[in-house]
Amino acid sequence: MGRLENKVAVVTGAGSGIGRTSALLFAAEGAKVVCADLNGSEKETAAEIGTNAVSVCVDVAVGVQVENMVATAVREFGKLDVLYNNAGISGSFGPVHELDEETLDRLLAVNIKGVFFGIKYAVPIMLANGGGSIINTASNAGMVGWKHKAGYSAAKGGVVLLTKSAALDYAKQNIRVNAICPGMTWTGLAAAQAPAPPEDLKVPNPMARFAQPSELAAAALFLASDESSYMTGVAMPVDGGYVAR
Repeated sequence: MGRLENKVAVVTGAGSGIGRTSALLFAAEGAKVVCADLNGSEKETAAEIGTNAVSVCVDVAVGVQVENMVATAVREFGKLDVLYNNAGISGSFGPVHELDEETLDRLLAVNIKGVFFGIKYAVPIMLANGGGSIINTASNAGMVGWKHKAGYSAAKGGVVLLTKSAALDYAKQNIRVNAICPGMTWTGLAAAQAPAPPEDLKVPNPMARFAQPSELAAAALFLASDESSYMTGVAMPVDGGYVAR
C-alpha cells in the first residue's frame, strides 16, 4: 500500500520543478492526480503518470479556472483528498521603489489569490468527503524577508498567514492546512539563471547547497499523507537551515 493509496490529489504548477516531482511522487504512492499548470507542460506530467492522472490548464489567479480544476478532480476521480497549491512566481530582483505596480499585482494574484482560490473551492468538496489535506507552497522569504524581493516576500508571507488562518477555520472539520517554505531549490529555472553548476555556487544557508525538487516533494508527501494527521497551521521550512541562523 502506498502512502496515498485511494486518495485523489490536485497539484498546481505540476508541469515542472517541485510541482512535477511532487505529482510523480504522489502517483507513485498510490494517488490519482490532477496535474495543473498554465503552459501545457502539465500534459507531459500526466502522460508520464498514465491512467491515474489527468491534466488541466489553469491560471490559478483566475477563480473560475481554479473552480474548474477542482471540479475536474471530482468529475474524473470522484472526490478530492489532497490539494497542493504549489504554483507561484518569483518576479524580478530590485529595491522596493523599483517594483512596478503591474509586477506587484501579478505576484499577489498568483501567489496569494491562487492559494486563496484553491482553498475556497477545495474546502466544500473536502467537507463533503469528511476531511482532507491542503498544502501551500510559501517560501522562507515569507518568514524572514529577502533583500530586493519585497513583493515576493510580502506575497509569500501572506501565504503563511493565510495558511494559519485557514487551518483554524477548518481544524474541527478534519481539513488540515499546512505550508512548505522552500529555500533555494535547483529547478530548471534556477539552472537557467545560474552562472555555474550548483556544486560551484555559494548558497547562503548552513547546509551550503541547493535543495533538490525531490526533497520538497518528500515534505509535500508527508503533509499529504495520514502520517501528518495531527499537524495543521504549520509553516515548515525546507531550506537547509536558512531561517534557523
